[in-house]
Amino acid sequence: MNESLLRSLTPGVLGVLVRRGADFAAAEDAVQDALLEAVRVWPDDPPRDAKGWLVTVAWRKFLDATRSEAARRRREDRLDEEPAPGPAPSVDDTLQLYFLCAHPSLTPSSAVALTLRAVGGLSTRQIARAYLVPEATMAQRISRAKRTVSGVRFDHPGDVATVLRVLYLVFNEGYSGDVDLAAEAIRLTRQLAAAIDHPEVGGLLALMLIHHARRAARTAPDGSLVPLAEQDRGRWDTEAIAEGIQILQGALARDRLGEFQAQAAVAALHADAPTAEETDWVQIVEWYDELVGLTDSPVVRLNRAVAVGEADGPRAGLAALAAVDGSVPRHTAVAAYLHERDGDLEKAARLYAEAAREAPNLPERDHLTRQAARLNARRSR
Repeated sequence: MNESLLRSLTPGVLGVLVRRGADFAAAEDAVQDALLEAVRVWPDDPPRDAKGWLVTVAWRKFLDATRSEAARRRREDRLDEEPAPGPAPSVDDTLQLYFLCAHPSLTPSSAVALTLRAVGGLSTRQIARAYLVPEATMAQRISRAKRTVSGVRFDHPGDVATVLRVLYLVFNEGYSGDVDLAAEAIRLTRQLAAAIDHPEVGGLLALMLIHHARRAARTAPDGSLVPLAEQDRGRWDTEAIAEGIQILQGALARDRLGEFQAQAAVAALHADAPTAEETDWVQIVEWYDELVGLTDSPVVRLNRAVAVGEADGPRAGLAALAAVDGSVPRHTAVAAYLHERDGDLEKAARLYAEAAREAPNLPERDHLTRQAARLNARRSR
């Protein structure tokens, strides 16, 4: 069973049902039922037209649910609209669905969560991790969002800021390697940049391109993580970096600084350095100061502590880290790195081991475990 194929087909199938009159919550439930049916049936009887099969089954699931709740006349009207099996039109509704999920009746955080779950294909656990909340809390938030939009006409799309947030989180999840959605997020952001004139759209596209340009160098042949400072910069995609920097310069020239432009500026400074040692950490700290003013995000403050440690020394970095909530993901890993830089190998090794136990994925856990082992080996010599 090709799970990536099912995931890639989901937005188009969902779009067909919405265009045919299904309210979004019911349509999403029907598509999920169709996906479960595909998992059961396709291994023994794969369809010739995967999307057409999913559209037909999902629509029938939607009609079955409607019949159980609607009056007889409405039920018969729905039955007359049932599509015949066969190839479905190849229309890309994904970006439109992102805007429809960002409905004005939802709070931005609920709209983002709903879109990531229904259109982006992320699990509730992945979304909860991105928002730094328990999985049960995120499940409740998504359920409330579904109830809010149930029966709502999707004729008033949401705002650009919410859609950008969704695209950013989808890209981050894809870039982590858990779900390969990074290229899809870039594709949709390119569509958005071509459709509207907004500096933050340019900032987000630049950020994605520069990060994605380094993707090939982020892992070793055995799948282990390669930290930025140790990456082979010859493997970076220089054309993508150049395009990202050009887009960023155009966005910054508008003098309407936003979060994604500032993040892209940090990424550009890393990409522009010929070696890790030549990175302009002082300017990176200045951009993180801008980001703190724009977002006051604990994750931004955590990253700023690393930059301060590089620009002004590990003691300054540890002082900046002390002001960051210790529950922020990767806080322990940053503390381990800064203590190692400061020469306290015993404490650094202990913190690396602790950070490994907290790691959100296997490659990161293995990397941190190796760091702890490396320091313990150095201490035993």
